[in-house]
Amino acid sequence: MLFNSSIFILAFLPVTLALFFVGGRVSPNAAAALLGLASVVFYGAWNIRYVPLLLASIGANFALSQVLGDTARRPGTRRAVFAGAIAANLALLGYFKYANFFLNSWADVTGASLSLWSIVLPLGISFYTFTQIAFLADTYKNQAREKNFAHYLLFVTYFPHLIAGPILHHAEMMPQFRKKAIYRPDWENFAVGVSVFILGLAKKTLIADGIAPVARAVFASADYGQRIEFLRAWGGALAYAMQIYFDFSGYCDMAIGISILFGVRLPLNFNSPYKARSIVDFWRRWHMTLSRFLRDYLYIPLGGSRRSRPRRYVNLMITMLLGGLWHGAAWTYVAWGGLHGFYLVVNHAWDYLRKRIAPNAPPAGPVLRAASALLTFAAVVAAWVLFRASSFASATRILSGMAGLNGIDLPAKAETAKALSARLGMAPVSQTPYISNTAILGLILLLAICWLAPNAYQIMGARNPALNAVEPGTKWTWRPSLGWAVGLGALGAVAFTAIFTGPASEFLYFQF
Repeated sequence: MLFNSSIFILAFLPVTLALFFVGGRVSPNAAAALLGLASVVFYGAWNIRYVPLLLASIGANFALSQVLGDTARRPGTRRAVFAGAIAANLALLGYFKYANFFLNSWADVTGASLSLWSIVLPLGISFYTFTQIAFLADTYKNQAREKNFAHYLLFVTYFPHLIAGPILHHAEMMPQFRKKAIYRPDWENFAVGVSVFILGLAKKTLIADGIAPVARAVFASADYGQRIEFLRAWGGALAYAMQIYFDFSGYCDMAIGISILFGVRLPLNFNSPYKARSIVDFWRRWHMTLSRFLRDYLYIPLGGSRRSRPRRYVNLMITMLLGGLWHGAAWTYVAWGGLHGFYLVVNHAWDYLRKRIAPNAPPAGPVLRAASALLTFAAVVAAWVLFRASSFASATRILSGMAGLNGIDLPAKAETAKALSARLGMAPVSQTPYISNTAILGLILLLAICWLAPNAYQIMGARNPALNAVEPGTKWTWRPSLGWAVGLGALGAVAFTAIFTGPASEFLYFQF
């Protein structure tokens, strides 16, 4: 079941809200149990065969958490249980997500003929597995404890986060579910939640799905071995950069908006990452809860920055390589993670040298800040090509086109374009430009929105839409008024209508 589907918006969500608040009149525990059950139904609507796997994972991890939470047990026993629990979770994730990948890779290297089987990746397994790993680690460190199975079931399966995040911490969520106030309807929560949901729905159905065909056509051409010229390469790369930005941003907005309807705040997971002025800043803004998980449960246990500077860089690279592999079972994802690891190493090394060479340098001016943001964005877009491409060969065709090695395809007369191509030392020019003027103008508009417009949390910031939300920094601050109601109502109607113009498309992060 998709957030951007009519059955979810018109049936599942209103029915679940009604059950939650009716159950709240009986008792908070009853309402929490009903919401947990509804979340399991939501998951089962995708593929009911994987509901037993989800429930088995929850039941086993809950039982293990009770052992880890018993501080009276011998430290050696707790340590062994913790190690076994983490290994079991990773083994489960590894089997479903990476078994075919590693078998195929081994067959490619050795030439061995292996009998492979088709394993369907259970939806959301990465997110609910990482959520439970974090909970077990916090329980082992005596930072979390949960004895109520219904509450634990709700914590893991809470449907606004279940499929594509954010990755939750028990200490963030369960105190909210213990508040009696959330079990009573709150009209301001309804107004804020619906507003944020509409913004997310519009990003998904009107922008991400609208620009997707441009990216799909360019990357498909690369898959078929076609030469991708300069303008087409940049057009396809930028189109995908916009698609994944508004797709994931839309999902995060919709998840947060849905959760607000229940009176619960999810952690902020997306904060205008294309405004970042460094790769370090980018990863503080993009998929923020995944960055937090990788930092707290991988980078810091590896040693973080506590040891030598070279060891710190090695830890960064390991973390990002595994972060890339987390996104998908393909070497292109690993390469994408490795490229971002390289970016981070360069970023930290530059900061170190800059502070050593000019420790008292004044803050960067507006021109330097803009140049830093543009350089960061270009690096991110180049990396997105590896992330999106189906193979290294396809990625190479597009990246070489972006570098101007495949010729230029400017929308000009053939003779003029050929002359310019020869003067720049590029390959012969294509006769027919692929990226239309309309697509170019659309990309320029979307870039302007990413760089200049306030995000949903700045607009709604005064109403506390998410945990750790940014402060409102715009004159376009939301307030309950007729103007905002009419504007968002019209936007919501257009975005909802777009659902019926074609099949509802999955969010990109569903595949991870």
